[in-house]
Amino acid sequence: NQFRNEDERDKWIKKELNSLKKTVNDKKEQIRKLKDDIDSNLKRQQELDNQTKQRTEEMENLRSQMDDLNRKYYEQKTQKDHLQNERNSLWRTENSMQQSIAGTQEELSKTQQQLRSLTGKAILNGMDSVRKILDMWRRDVDKRKVADGYHGTLIENFECDKNFFTCVEVTAGNRLFYHIVDNADIATEILKEMNRRKMPGECNFMPLNRLDVRDTNYPETPDALPMISQLRFDQKLNKAFQHVFGKTLICRSMEVATQFARTQNLDCITLEGDQVSRRGALTGGYYDTRKSRLDLQQTKVSLTQQLEAQEREYENMKQKLDDIEARVTNVLSEMQKLETRNSKNKDTYERMRSDMRIMKEQFQALQRSLQPKQRSLNSQEAELEAMKSTSDSLEAEMGTSLLSQLTVEDQREVDSLNDEIAALRQENKDVLDRRYDLEQRKNRLENILTDNLMRRKEQLLMELQDISVESKKQRLDTAKAELDTLARGMESAVTRLDDIEGEVDHMNRELGTLTSSLEEWKRKEIDHSERINDDAKELEKMTNKQSLLLKKKEECMRKIRELGSLPSDAFEKYQSLSLKALFKKLEQCNQELKKYSHVNKKALDQYVNFSEQKEKLLKRRDELDRGHRSIIELMDVLEHRKYEAIQLTFKQVSKYFSEVFEKLVPGGKGKLIMKTEAPENPEDLEGGSQASSQTSLPPVEQFTGVGIKVSFNERNEGMREMQQLSGGQKSLVALTLIFAIQKCDPAPFYLFDEIDAALDSTHRAAVAQMIHELSSDAQFITTTFRPELLETADKFYGVKYRNKVSHIETCVKLDALDFVEDDTTRQ
Repeated sequence: NQFRNEDERDKWIKKELNSLKKTVNDKKEQIRKLKDDIDSNLKRQQELDNQTKQRTEEMENLRSQMDDLNRKYYEQKTQKDHLQNERNSLWRTENSMQQSIAGTQEELSKTQQQLRSLTGKAILNGMDSVRKILDMWRRDVDKRKVADGYHGTLIENFECDKNFFTCVEVTAGNRLFYHIVDNADIATEILKEMNRRKMPGECNFMPLNRLDVRDTNYPETPDALPMISQLRFDQKLNKAFQHVFGKTLICRSMEVATQFARTQNLDCITLEGDQVSRRGALTGGYYDTRKSRLDLQQTKVSLTQQLEAQEREYENMKQKLDDIEARVTNVLSEMQKLETRNSKNKDTYERMRSDMRIMKEQFQALQRSLQPKQRSLNSQEAELEAMKSTSDSLEAEMGTSLLSQLTVEDQREVDSLNDEIAALRQENKDVLDRRYDLEQRKNRLENILTDNLMRRKEQLLMELQDISVESKKQRLDTAKAELDTLARGMESAVTRLDDIEGEVDHMNRELGTLTSSLEEWKRKEIDHSERINDDAKELEKMTNKQSLLLKKKEECMRKIRELGSLPSDAFEKYQSLSLKALFKKLEQCNQELKKYSHVNKKALDQYVNFSEQKEKLLKRRDELDRGHRSIIELMDVLEHRKYEAIQLTFKQVSKYFSEVFEKLVPGGKGKLIMKTEAPENPEDLEGGSQASSQTSLPPVEQFTGVGIKVSFNERNEGMREMQQLSGGQKSLVALTLIFAIQKCDPAPFYLFDEIDAALDSTHRAAVAQMIHELSSDAQFITTTFRPELLETADKFYGVKYRNKVSHIETCVKLDALDFVEDDTTRQ
C-alpha cells in the first residue's frame, strides 16, 4: 500500500539504491581504513616483537657480562678480606713488636745511664766527642779511611766470664775506656779535630803501632792462670790487651798472689779484686759486684744486639705490611674498576629493560586496540553484506508487477519474519547488554592485570634477573667465608678464654699460697719482734751495766794517774797475783804512802808537762815572728808597687795634659802638680819627678792630692791655679784633663752636655778639633748651641719641644747649622 503504481515504486527503489550505493561506498572506505589500520598495527606488532627479541638477546648478553663482573668482583672481595685479615694480624704483631722495642730501648737507656754514672764526666764527654767526629768522617770520603782505623774503646772489644768481672775491672780501671787506634796519626787527627771544634772531654788513646809488648812466661800451676787467657777478643787487637792485661795473674788466694808476685815479677789479683803488685804494694777491699761496669757493658751489648734483631724483624714485618697494603690498594682499585663497569652495565641494562617495558606496553596497547578494530571490521563487513543483499533485493524487485496485496503465504511469511526480527532484536538487545557487562568486567580485569599483576610479574622477573645464580652462589660463598672466619675467631676466643681461666685459677692458687706464706711470715715477724724487744731490754740492761763498769774503770784509771809515774815492771809484776793478794798488797802500799803524805807526788809530771808547753809556745812565737816579718815585707812590696803605679799614671796624665792644653790654648802652658805633706817643699812635686825619701812616711801616704797650674799667654807669666780662673777657663782645663785621661786610659764613649757654653769661638774650635782627633778610638756624644762643634761632627740629631713633649729627629748638617743660627738669633 506504500506505492500507487510501479513507477513510483521504481523511483523510490532507485533513490534507495543510490542511497545504499553511497552508503556502501562509505562503508567500503571505512572497511579499507580499518584494514589498513589493522595491517599497520600488525606490522608494528611484528616490529615490536622483533625489537623485543633483539633487546632480550642484548639483555641476556649484558646480563652474562654483569654476572661475570660480579663473579670477578666477589673474587676480588674475597681476596681483599683475606688480605685485610692478614693485615690486621700484622698490625697486631707490629703493635706488640713496637712495645717490645720500646721496652728494650728503655732497658738499654737505663743500662747506658747506669754505665755513664759509673764513668767520669770528662771520659764520657770525650767518648761522645770522638763518636761525633767519627760519624762526620764516615760521611766524608776523604776521612773514611781515618775513621776505619778507629776500633772503639777497650771495654767494647772483649768478653769474659762473669766470674772474672771484678778482677778484670780492677786490673784495667779507667783503661777500660781507652780508645784503640791503628797508629798515632789517627789519634792526633782526632785530637786536632776536637781542639778545632772546641769539643769537651778527655781521651786516652792506645796506638797499636806504638805499644811495646813482650812475651811473658806464665807459671804452670793450678793456683794461678793468666788473665789474658780468660778474655775473648779480636787477635788484631792483641797488643792493646797484652799492654793492659799481659802482666797480670789471677790467683786462688791472697797468699798465692803474694808468692807469685815476689817470685814471677807479675801483678797478681784474686777473684775478689785484691791486688798484689810486683813492686810490693797490696791493694784490696770490698767491691760491689752489683755495680760492675763489665756487667753493664755486657748487658748493653746483649740489649743492643737484641734491639738490632728486633728492629730488623720489625723492618721485615713493616715491608711485608707495606706489600700487603699495596696489594690491598690494588685489589680495591680493581674492585672499584669492576664496580664502575658493572654500574655502567646496570645503567645500560636498566635503560634496555625500560625500553623493553615500553615496547611491551606498546605491544599490549596495539593488541588491545586490535580486537575492537577487528570486531568493528567484522561488523562493518556484515553491514556491507546486508546492504548488498538489500540492494540486490531492491534491484530484483524493480520492474516487477506491483501487487495490490500479499498472498496468504507471503503474509504468513512476513508475519513469521516480523516475529523472527522482533525476537532477533530482543536477542540482539540482550546480547548487547550482556556484551556491555562483559566488556566492563573485561576492562576491570584488564586494569587489574595491567596495573597490578603485570607490574608485579615484571618486578619479580627483574628481581629474578638481578639475583642470578652466579650472584647467589658468590653471596653464599661470601657468607660461608664470613661464617668460617667468625667460627675460627670464636674458637680462638674460646681457647683464649680457657687459657685465661686457667691462668686465673693458677693465679688464685698462687694467691692462696702467697697469702698463707704471708701469714706465716707475719707470724714469724711477730715472733722476731717479740724476741727483738726482749733482746732490746736485755741490751739496755747490759748497756747500763757497761756504763757502770766504764765509770768504775775511769775511776780506777784516775786513781792510777794520781799515783804518778810507775815502774816499768809494775803491770807484769802483779798480773800473776790473785785479787785477795792484790788487795792485801794495796793495803800495805797505802800504809807506806801515809808516811809521805807531805810530798807532792805530781811534781815530776807537772814539770814534764810544763816543759813541753814551753817548747810549743817558743816554737809558736818563732812562727808568728816569721809570719810578721813576711807580712811587713809584703806590705812594703805592695806599697812600692802602688807608689810606682801612681807615679807612672801621674806622669802619663801630666804629659798628655801639657800636650792637650798646648793644643787647646795656643801659646799657653799647663801642668799637673802632685801635692805632698812635706813643708820644706812648698812647690810640691811637679810631675811626680822627685822621690819621697826626704820623709819617714811611706811614699804613698805623702801624697795629699793633685793640683793644676796653667798660663793662657805665651810669656807664661803668672801661672795660676784653678781658684783663680774664670768659668770658661775652668771648663777648658777640665776638658784638657778629660782628654788627657782619654789618651792614657781610653773609654768606649763620652757624653758631653754643652761643654762649649762658656768658651769663646777660638777655644770652641780647638775643642771641636781635639774631639775630632780622639773620635777614631772612642765615640763622643755632645749637645751644643754653637756651630763650631758641628763642623767636625759625623751625625746630627735635633731635639724639639712640641706640645709639652720632646722629639728627637735625625737631620743633616745644614739643618743643624740653621737650627743653631736660629737659636742664636732668638737669644
